[in-house]
Amino acid sequence: MNKLALRRIENYHFTEDQRRNLQTSGAAGFRNDGWEIVIGLEVHAQISTKSKLFSESPTDFGSDPNSQVSFYDAAMPGTLPVLNGAAVDLAIKTGLSINGTINKISQFDRKNYFYPDLPAGYQISQLYFPIISNGYIDIELADTTRSLKRINIERIHIEQDAGKSNHDLSADFSYIDLNRAGIPLMEIVSKPDMRSSTEAIQYVKKLRTILRYIETCDCNMEKGNLRIDANISIRKSGDPLGNRVEIKNINSIKFLGQALDYEAERQIAAREHGEEVAQETRLFDAGAGMTRSMRIKENFADYRYFPDPDLKHLVLTDERIDKIRRELPELPDAKKARFVEKYDLSESDATVLTEDRIMAQYFEKAVTASKFKGSSKLIANWVIGELFAFLNKTGQNIYDIKFPIEYIGELVDLILDKTISGNIAKSVFAKMVEINESPSKIVADQGLAQIRDDSLIKTIAEDIIKNNPNQVAEYKSGKKQLFGFFVGQCMKALQGKGNPEMINEILKAMLD
Repeated sequence: MNKLALRRIENYHFTEDQRRNLQTSGAAGFRNDGWEIVIGLEVHAQISTKSKLFSESPTDFGSDPNSQVSFYDAAMPGTLPVLNGAAVDLAIKTGLSINGTINKISQFDRKNYFYPDLPAGYQISQLYFPIISNGYIDIELADTTRSLKRINIERIHIEQDAGKSNHDLSADFSYIDLNRAGIPLMEIVSKPDMRSSTEAIQYVKKLRTILRYIETCDCNMEKGNLRIDANISIRKSGDPLGNRVEIKNINSIKFLGQALDYEAERQIAAREHGEEVAQETRLFDAGAGMTRSMRIKENFADYRYFPDPDLKHLVLTDERIDKIRRELPELPDAKKARFVEKYDLSESDATVLTEDRIMAQYFEKAVTASKFKGSSKLIANWVIGELFAFLNKTGQNIYDIKFPIEYIGELVDLILDKTISGNIAKSVFAKMVEINESPSKIVADQGLAQIRDDSLIKTIAEDIIKNNPNQVAEYKSGKKQLFGFFVGQCMKALQGKGNPEMINEILKAMLD
């Protein structure tokens, strides 16, 4: 194949139809053009411990360079690793949460390679005997069926992170920051069960939700606490798996989708031009929206793995595992099922409300604060509608809310007991989030309670009917849609505070 053709493949750009085709596959996972995309992910999750995996150095983010480095982290001669027991417990917790097998005996191995920010010249990991084997996560497919697909997890192993190289191109220097060196990581390795970038995104979102629920990783991708290596290959129906390309260090879910879509079409374009896909490691250039070759893919032999001589086998007892099992919180799938059954929510509403553990807690607090049985559906509507709209508009997240979430239950009660209308409730909500005051006090202070004075509403209705004879005549001649006009005029006269049911009832009686 000539260099010009290869360059065209490397810089391939896709139409919207081609991008949509990447998301559309048949029951067997094959696209309309007969190609199957095969994806497996390696998710590197920083374990939420206060100290590093083998030293007492802190793990605080954003500290001054090289301010969190022990002699061991810097690989000084004579220093030895001491395993962080909390990191082990959190890995066990994660394994239990993804339906994995906890291996009672596991082993740490040295993975040998040279990076300037890897002081010892090796990384301590677990190749041969990981702490967790097997497991699975069920994801909801983004199609009309909303059916579940099981993504199998091959293993979870514990390892230490490397440091960070900071490149100053203007001065032609590179600076090494070892604050991350030794940070504890879980590498969560899936089977190649995903068949589109959409499925890969759903898998990462579901995994992130679980990790946040059990508080083993905060999953803050901006801080590098969750990073993804994506493995992708293509094949035709009935063919064996193709050569696998690894895309390293993807640091956002959006970029994951873009990288997989680009790489799939790049590989397909190469194969359709008669070119074999090289087994290599690539990086995703977010600015250009494309992957770029980094190096030919290494295999296990290149790393010269061997058991770490300074660390004994990690031996776990049934008591330790069972204790962690008993401490597990309610997981997302179980919580979603409970929300559907207990609160009579739709599957879609329950999914949204349980995507974040704190959000689910807030919803239940709001329901508990309500005096009305059966208010949960309306509270869910207000949380998903008005509250989410407010957070999106202000660029905040659920953790930034300053007012007690019980106020939403109180606000819904004011609607249900007909103190205020739904429209007035929206203005009360806007004031509530602004001044952090209770809905009841806002309604009282601003005189927003519904007007339920029967004689006053009748007087206003009579005036409106008297002052609009043409509309009355048209209504009586069969133009019944004009009823809304009279309701609107009454509401306007009552400054939006009239009780809608009373207004409708009184007008109906007068006009008919």
